[in-house]
Amino acid sequence: MCGIVGAIAERDIVPVLIEGLRRLEYRGYDSAGVAVLDGSGHLKRVRTVGKVQILQDAIDASPTHGSIGIAHTRWATHGVPSERNAHPHISEDGLAIVHNGIIENHDELRAELRAAGYEFTSETDTEVIVNLISYFYKDGMTPIDAIQTALSHIEGTYALAILCAETPDTMYCVRHGSPLLVGFSADNRFMMVSSECYGFDHKITKYV
Repeated sequence: MCGIVGAIAERDIVPVLIEGLRRLEYRGYDSAGVAVLDGSGHLKRVRTVGKVQILQDAIDASPTHGSIGIAHTRWATHGVPSERNAHPHISEDGLAIVHNGIIENHDELRAELRAAGYEFTSETDTEVIVNLISYFYKDGMTPIDAIQTALSHIEGTYALAILCAETPDTMYCVRHGSPLLVGFSADNRFMMVSSECYGFDHKITKYV
């Protein structure tokens, strides 16, 4: 049962993401990770196996900052617990994704993407999703159109939070059969997504 946290604010949201993951620790997991877009529009990702504190230690050793980001705790379904199987997963063209759910036709889609020249670094069904979105995004679609088209090929359940380096002020979120809440601060200048309300910062006062 994976946990998702995402945040957008006018300040560094890495501490918010880490605290959100801590609040979801009770769900059980084997690895954790974060991906943020820094001020120059570059994706920075940190992934570790084990407790959220190990992820925090890795971030302390290699400081990571950004005003928009996504984070995840993983309970292994496809692939063993390892850093390479941990979320977020990133495509070569600057898409990052976290996922809760099961993609039933991931083997078929993986074979089609490999035939199109895509390489995979993990055993997860989630990496199939981000590369499928990338496939349509590279074909000239907008991020939203690429996401919608990719999902029309997917069978299964999902809650997704997605970043795109070329749209550094936007987080794309979608769900089907898996929970994902969207929360807002009172002034609407701080927004979060989470698998459940426990993952939200205390400044989030309303959610849908």
